[in-house]
Parts: sequence; C-alpha cells; structure tokens
Amino acid sequence: MAHKADLLEAWGDHLAHGRRRSPHTVRAYVATANRLLDGLGETDWQALAALDAPALRAHLAARRQDGIGNVSAARELSALKAFLIFARGKAGIPQASAPRLKGPRLKKGLPRPVTPDEAVNLAAGVEEDAAEPWIGSRDRAVLLLLYGAGLRIAEALSLTASALPLGETLVVTGKGGKQRVVPVLPIVRDAVADYVAKCPWPMARDQALFRGAKGGPLAQGMVQRAVARARVYLGLPASATPHALRHSFATHLLGAGADLRSLQELLGHASLGSTQIYTRVDAATLLDVYRNAHPRERG
Repeated sequence: MAHKADLLEAWGDHLAHGRRRSPHTVRAYVATANRLLDGLGETDWQALAALDAPALRAHLAARRQDGIGNVSAARELSALKAFLIFARGKAGIPQASAPRLKGPRLKKGLPRPVTPDEAVNLAAGVEEDAAEPWIGSRDRAVLLLLYGAGLRIAEALSLTASALPLGETLVVTGKGGKQRVVPVLPIVRDAVADYVAKCPWPMARDQALFRGAKGGPLAQGMVQRAVARARVYLGLPASATPHALRHSFATHLLGAGADLRSLQELLGHASLGSTQIYTRVDAATLLDVYRNAHPRERG
C-alpha cells in the first residue's frame, strides 16, 4: 500500500506542472482527494482505480451530511472525477475515464438572475478551470467586469490597454459608438490588475486589453465556452451565461433602489423601454423569495 502523502504529492504535481493549474485550484483539488483518501484508509492506485459510482456516491452522501450545498457538491464531484481518472492512468488503465455519476439536480423553472454568490463562484470556477494561471486571471477579470460594471461582453473585449490603470470609473463605448461612464468596484480593479501582472503579452495602449492565448484579441466564444464548462461542474443553470451577469448587475441595482433613468445610463440603453424589463425581472425574483419563505403560498 502506498502512503497517502505520496498519492497526494503525485496528484498535486500533476495538477501544478502537468495541467498548469493555479495554486488555488491545486490546493482545492488536493484537499478534495485527501478527504476521499481519509474515508478509504490505506489504499494505492489500483484500489483507487477500482472505485465505482456507488462508492463515489456514498462518499458524496457523507459530505452532504457535513452540510455542503449543491454548488460545493458539484465542484467536489468534478475534482473527484479528475482525481480518479488520474489514478486509473497511474494504475495502467489505457484511455481511463471517470465513474459515471451525475451531479446534484437543480430545480427547473424560469430563468433567474445569477445571485452575487453564484457570480463570484462562476468567476472563480472559470479561473480554476483555465489551462494557464494568466488565462484564468483574464477570464475572471472579464466576468467581473460584466457583473460588477454591467458591461456587454463585446464592450469588455473591445477595451484597450489605454484604459489602464483602472480608476474608480471607466469610459465604455457601447452600441452605435455611444460612450458612457460606469463605476468600477475595487474587486473589479484588483482582478484586472492581477490579470495585467500575469499576462505574458506586452500591453501597448492601442492593443486589446484582453488577449487570446496567442496574443491576439480575445474572442467572445472563448469566454462563453469557459463559462459553459464552469457552469456544469458548479451546478449552475444554463441561464448562467456571460450576458446573464450583465442582467444580474441591473436586477440587483434595481432591487437595491436604483432608479430606472440611472440604470438606463449605466447599461447604455438607447430607450427607457429596454431598461423597464428589469422591473418585471425584479418582481419575479421577489415573488420567488416570498414563496420560498412562505411555502403555504405556493401553487
């Protein structure tokens, strides 16, 4: 039997050097594997390779008893599957795959705005899933701009390095070349600064702020695919798209008391009618909260 420390060290080295995951992701994935190994006792790669879906389900059920929710359970399942694929490879199984086990089921219904926690988790999940640390920092910065400043994805990706360093406000060019000024939260400024510090490409003022893996301007499809991957293992609904973050920005501001005219300016809507949809979305959200708080009112 192998020592647990040796198994975890091999897994951590694979994540850090083979997969080039961020230190945060390595810590999280190693901690998840450690909990599994604690439950199994003495083991080795062959024993891990033999673990099946029922064994994995039993482990996750125990974690549920510890109080973790749907999002955390989905993330743990994703990390465990990755660990078992690695273990099966170490055990000599060719073209190894993970046990077939679905993540937690989510309630289906009308699309709802992404909650603040879901927005932050989505940005963090995209960062963890990235192939390289600087790409993870880039994607997190983009998503926080969408949620924290209400930008359209095209507006965020059209920013040039001339916007650096970000201050308390940002001039954004929207549809029809119309410019507006949006506030920039400290968490957004910090995320962009972290990305700029890690980006391997020079930041010429006339070039795109957000760069692709080969140095060119970042394409929308890359961000959308990264969000789609993270959304699955976080257990978020299909409605949690990059554009949904902008909608959530608007809905949460309206719920906090922002007036429609101010919201119209922040979003860059040409007409107030486009902004008024958020009054209906916010009302639907409040009704949902009310029904959850008062089960007798359902139906």
